[in-house]
Amino acid sequence: MPPKKKIAALVKVQLPAGQATPAPPVGTALGPHGVNIMEFVKQYNAATESQRGNIIPVEITIFEDRTFQFVTKTPPAPELIKKALGLKSGSNNPLKTKVGQLSKEQLRAIAEQKMPDLNANDIEMAERIIAGTARSMGITIAE
Repeated sequence: MPPKKKIAALVKVQLPAGQATPAPPVGTALGPHGVNIMEFVKQYNAATESQRGNIIPVEITIFEDRTFQFVTKTPPAPELIKKALGLKSGSNNPLKTKVGQLSKEQLRAIAEQKMPDLNANDIEMAERIIAGTARSMGITIAE
């Protein structure tokens, strides 16, 4: 087993799948740590090519020898909800202005997709988390 590398930094950014560029936010997040930015961009784009059109959060672990590893997460829940309903954004005033309605099927599909990143033991709990996010965006849930 090779010796463990010392971690220099942990960076989290949200990037469009398959379309990352060395421009900000990537350059500004990785530049100060001396990481080869083009190498990261190539690897990230290759890893997320199949999910084009989504925003994919990525957690980058940077080691002292300037090498890195990254883990991609599932797209943020608000992004998935907006995509499911075809919305540009949530409501400016979620309590008064409703901008859409999420069906039970859409809710379950989003909860299943987000399950690996949610702190939930079962799909019902995951659905409740997603429903709460939807409510905070001014979206009602169909009964």
